[in-house]
Amino acid sequence: YLYPNVLHQLYWGYRESFLCIHLNFNSFVTRTNTCGELRSAHVGQEVTLYGWIQYQRQGLFLVLRDFQGLTQIIIPQDEAHSHVKKLLSNAPVESVVRVTGTVSLRPPGQENPKMPTGDIEVKVETAEILNSCKKLPFEIKDFIKKTEALRMQYRYLDLRSFQLQYNLRLRSQIVMRMREYLCNLHGFVDVETPTLFKRTPGGAKEFLVPSREAGKFYSLPQSPQQFKQLLMVGGLDRYFQVARCYRDEGSRPDRQPEFTQIDIEMSFVDQAGIQRLIEGLLQYSWPEERGSITTPFPSMTYEESLADYGTDKPDTRFGMKIVDISDFLRRSDIRFVQNALSYPRGTVKAICIPQGMEIVEITCRPDGSLKSLLTKFLGEKQQSELIQALNMQVDDVVLLAAGEHKQCSALGSLRLESADLLEAAGLVLRDPTVFHFLWVVDFPLFLPNEENPTELESAHHPFTAPHPSDTSLLYSDPTKVRSQHYDLVLNGNEVGGGSIRIHSAEQQRFVLEKVLKEDSEVLSHLLEALEFGAPPHGGIALGLDRLISLIVDAPSIRDVIAFPKSFKGRDLMGNAPDYVTPEELEPYHIQVSWPLAEKEAKNP
Repeated sequence: YLYPNVLHQLYWGYRESFLCIHLNFNSFVTRTNTCGELRSAHVGQEVTLYGWIQYQRQGLFLVLRDFQGLTQIIIPQDEAHSHVKKLLSNAPVESVVRVTGTVSLRPPGQENPKMPTGDIEVKVETAEILNSCKKLPFEIKDFIKKTEALRMQYRYLDLRSFQLQYNLRLRSQIVMRMREYLCNLHGFVDVETPTLFKRTPGGAKEFLVPSREAGKFYSLPQSPQQFKQLLMVGGLDRYFQVARCYRDEGSRPDRQPEFTQIDIEMSFVDQAGIQRLIEGLLQYSWPEERGSITTPFPSMTYEESLADYGTDKPDTRFGMKIVDISDFLRRSDIRFVQNALSYPRGTVKAICIPQGMEIVEITCRPDGSLKSLLTKFLGEKQQSELIQALNMQVDDVVLLAAGEHKQCSALGSLRLESADLLEAAGLVLRDPTVFHFLWVVDFPLFLPNEENPTELESAHHPFTAPHPSDTSLLYSDPTKVRSQHYDLVLNGNEVGGGSIRIHSAEQQRFVLEKVLKEDSEVLSHLLEALEFGAPPHGGIALGLDRLISLIVDAPSIRDVIAFPKSFKGRDLMGNAPDYVTPEELEPYHIQVSWPLAEKEAKNP
C-alpha cells in the first residue's frame, strides 16, 4: 500500500547513501530523530518525532511521514492514555503532529521489509496536533492519478509526494556535486549576473520589464551569454553560474518560460577542452543509483546526424538508421521517385522497421519477396539489392521518403514514432535505464531565415566563431561556413549547447552588420569590450531541468521544478500573470488597451 513501485526503493537507497556523509538532520530542532532513521539499534530509546499523518487505521496505529521517511506509530489503548488515543484517532490524514514515545521491535511476523524502519515501531506516550488538515483536493500518494491543473494549483501538496521529494533532493545533490567539481577541483568562480538587462538581436522572444523612464524597458535575459563573455574580457578566466533564464515562448513538456542552466565559460580553451570538462563534470556528479557513464562521449557531425537519423539530436539507443537508396531507384519507373531525384538536392531515403508488421501491413514476406505496391516498378534484382541494402528480415517494414534533401528529415520523426508504436505493441527498443550521450558538432554557422529565406540567421547565436578551416568563406560564401558550435545530446534530447566565441571585434561587427543585417549599435558595449584585449574564449550551458528530468525518467521538466508554470505558462497556484490597476501602471507611462471581451470580464 505504501510502496507501489520501484521509485521508493531508489528513494530509500538514495537517502541511505546520503546519510553515510553523517549529516545531522536533527540539529537546531526539537525532534530527536527523523521518521526515516530509526532502526533496531534504537530499541528502548525515548524519541520525539514530528511529521504528517500518512495513514491511520481504526485507532490502533498510524504511519508518520517526514522528508526522510516513514515510521509506524502505535496508539496506546489503555485508559491512562485515553486522551492520546482520542487525539490521534480523530486527527485527519495529513495533519501535522508531534509524538513522543519509546522505540520497540515489531511483533514477530509483522515486520515490513519494504520500509527501512520496518523492524521497529514507536509506542506513543504523549502527542500534540500542531496543525489539523482540512479535506484534501487529492490524496498524497504517488499512485493516485491527479490532473496536471490540480497538481499545479496545489503544488505545495504535490511537493509532499515521494516522487517530487526524490526529484528535488536528487537535483540538489547533483548541483552541489557540480559546484564541487567546478569550484573546488578546477578553479571556477561562481558569479551572479544581472536579471534586468536590455533587448538583444535574434534568438528567442524576451520578456520585457517596464521602467520609470518613459518608453524604456528592461529585458529578462534568455541566458547570461553577453555577461559571461564580458567576464572573460575582465580576466576572470573561468566562470560558472546556476543561472535563471527567461524566454517568452509557448510552454511544452520540455520547455518553461523560466528555467535553469549550468552556465560555463573559459578563456584560452578549444572545443575539445570544453567537451572534456563537461564529460568530467557529468561523470563526477552522476548519481550512483543510475549506474555509471562512460567517457569520452562519442561524437557525430551535424551532416552525419541528419543523414542517419533525420535530426540534429538523435536517439542512438536503437538502430533503424536512415539509408539513402537513391541509386537503387534511379533505374525504376516510379514517377514520384524520378520527380524527386530531378531536384538539385533530391533524394530517396528509407528506414527499415524491425518487426514492423506489428504496426503496418507493408512487409517483407517469408520467401524474401516484398509486399508493396512499389514492387511492380522494381525488378527482382532491384528488390534483392534493396533488401540487402536495408538488411531486411521477415516481417520488417520499409518506409520511404522522396524529395529535396531537407524534406527527408521527416523520416527522423517517423523513426521515433515507429519506435513508440513498436514499444506500445510490446517490443523493447529503448532501455529506460541506459543513458546514451552524444556530441553533435560542425553545425552550419548560418541558416536561411524561416520568415525570409533570402536572409540568414545564426544557427546558434551571433557570437559563435566560424570553424578555423572555413574562416575565409565567412567573407565570400557565409552559407558554407561551419561553426565551432557543439551540442550535447542525451537519449534524443538536447541537454547542452555551446560554442567557441568570436573574440575579434572586427569579425563580430562583420557578422552582425554584413551577414545578419543587424544593428550593431545594440551590442556596442560588447563590441567595444572586444577591442580592449579580449582573450579567445568559449563555453557551454547545460539545461539543468531537462537533464534532471531524463535522469529520473520524468515525463516533463515540471516534475523536477519546485514551482513550475502550467502548459500555457501560467502559475495556477498564485494566479499569475494578473491584472494591474491603471494607478499602478501610471509611473511606468503605460496604458492598457483592453479588448471588449476582457474589459467586460474584468469590470462586469
